[in-house]
Amino acid sequence: MKKYELDLDVKEVRLLPSAYCLLKLTSDKRLPEMKPGQFAEVRVDNSPQTFLRRPISINYIDKDANELWLLIQQVGEGTGRMAAGRVGDVMNLLLPLGNSFTIPNGSGSSRLLLIGGGVGTAPLLFLGDELKKAGFEPVFLLGAKRKDDLVQLDDFQQIGITYITTEDGSSGEKGYVTDHSVLKRESFDRIYTCGPKPMMVAVARYAAARGIPCEASLENTMACGIGACLCCVEKTTGGHKCVCTEGPVFNINELTWLS
Repeated sequence: MKKYELDLDVKEVRLLPSAYCLLKLTSDKRLPEMKPGQFAEVRVDNSPQTFLRRPISINYIDKDANELWLLIQQVGEGTGRMAAGRVGDVMNLLLPLGNSFTIPNGSGSSRLLLIGGGVGTAPLLFLGDELKKAGFEPVFLLGAKRKDDLVQLDDFQQIGITYITTEDGSSGEKGYVTDHSVLKRESFDRIYTCGPKPMMVAVARYAAARGIPCEASLENTMACGIGACLCCVEKTTGGHKCVCTEGPVFNINELTWLS
């Protein structure tokens, strides 16, 4: 897929709980095609300490409004500067980068479960919307430490049934996503996951034990986004691979998590 360097206009800056921020970007030209699971490398301007672009998952594409959504968690100077942007600012992005989740062929009869944790829920909103457009009924299982860490719940619930876990029990069921009762009482034909690595490893082992196909979107440090810096290399069953170019989405059978 062709990659672009674009200057996009900041259309909306929405500050969310727990240092999250939703940026909606647009252009006077039609945005290029993007797929769920891909990401953008965002240049951080006016920040002398931020030399490298920041990799941000594509959260959602609103084709009618010609908007690209980026969900950002402020964890340092770079992401803090991005969240401090104002409507009318211009942001420079390289996109779309990486591969994408697999949209199944055939009818929408398959049971599809999308499991996310923390900021790892970001790419699942776009994925769920694309699955729904393809005729499926996606089910979301979202985990967080506490209620305030759950963001975009209304958006997820508009797309599909949404289950919640929080570690402190302040919303949904108490515990980790792999503890949720839906995994014990219902069966699924395919699982997608993104979030902290320990969570994804647990999800991958759950899926493998039941013979459920599963894809995981890795969140390794991706400094360049084009496979040049080798910061994001992941050991796989086929050797070491750059997550930014050969991922970020991998079938769990390609990873070494199951051994």
